[in-house]
Amino acid sequence: MSENKEIQIKVIDRDGVERMISSPTDMNLNVMEMCKAAEIPIEGVCGGMALCASCHIYVQSDHELKTPTMEEEDMLDQAFFVENNSRLCCQIMLSKEIDGLIIQLAPV
Repeated sequence: MSENKEIQIKVIDRDGVERMISSPTDMNLNVMEMCKAAEIPIEGVCGGMALCASCHIYVQSDHELKTPTMEEEDMLDQAFFVENNSRLCCQIMLSKEIDGLIIQLAPV
């Protein structure tokens, strides 16, 4: 019996348009890479190293995510429009635990 390894995430872009995107969880990808593959307009300038804040998002759902690393918190401290639910989506790995996650792209 094969286990379903694909999850869906709802992404709300900067114009308020909602889009459901799907991705497998067995390829060691993060949410930023998932968004880029789906042609969601997210920059990810540093390539997912938590060295910039160009993949800043707001988590809109009640998913319990791993605590941000010190590097992620440092980058968010330098970002604009930071809220309590701000995260860098390059630091959120795709897993079955985040199936149904709802995120909104932060303003640039």
